[in-house]
Amino acid sequence: MAQPLLSDALWQRIEALLPPMKPRRFRFPGRKPLTHRQALTGILFVLRTGIRWNDLPCEMGCGSGSACRKRLQEWQQLGVWDDLHHLLLEELQETGKIDWSRAAVDSSFARALGGGEDTGPNPTDRGRKGSKHHAVVDAQGIPLSATLTAANVRDVKELLEVVDAIEPVAGQVGRPRQRPEELYGDRAYDSEPHRQELRDRSIDPQLAERNTEHGSGLGVYRWVAERFFSWLHRYRKLRLRTDWSSANHHGLLKLACSLICLSFL
Repeated sequence: MAQPLLSDALWQRIEALLPPMKPRRFRFPGRKPLTHRQALTGILFVLRTGIRWNDLPCEMGCGSGSACRKRLQEWQQLGVWDDLHHLLLEELQETGKIDWSRAAVDSSFARALGGGEDTGPNPTDRGRKGSKHHAVVDAQGIPLSATLTAANVRDVKELLEVVDAIEPVAGQVGRPRQRPEELYGDRAYDSEPHRQELRDRSIDPQLAERNTEHGSGLGVYRWVAERFFSWLHRYRKLRLRTDWSSANHHGLLKLACSLICLSFL
């Protein structure tokens, strides 16, 4: 039997983060509203398949695609997706599954059909607009943070922003952890001022240098970031962006990161 789109493990964690349903009127209550679980199932189906919202099949019992998209927007404004990601990181920290000894940073390109907010020309193909997903992952590929920019934003320009996007993660005795001990990155992050900024944050920068021979050995630790993006691109809505709103796309990005974190539990 196929696995359900919305597992009980995910629902138990997100249910407490969702706002209460609006009470129905006693007289003339109107059409029965879409439940949170139905809406989340529709959101997960669109995220996994990459279909347009209006193409969501009514036979699934998840309501219309526009209703699910509206619920996605509302929960993004309330910070539900960020809270879910942080909650799962704390569970991983509590079980000792996050490796803070080293981390890797990288980015990936997502084409944007019709453009949208936070989109720009692809540096390798100026005729196609798109966005970049930036992420910092731990030594196993667990996403610690993720941000969204236009495709023409240089990786090094977003380095400090994606590092600062890591929130303090509690779960064990002592102060919450927020900074990895080492950070690995490819030549796109080569910048001495940024290295110093990382040192000021108590992070040892292990960034490849430009104009040097390949074979530095840093790729032994950076590959986990590439594997993370291969996991991320299983969610087809993130591979081909069709949402104009960057807030909607960022919400889907954080939801996908939460699903990847859940797979480690």
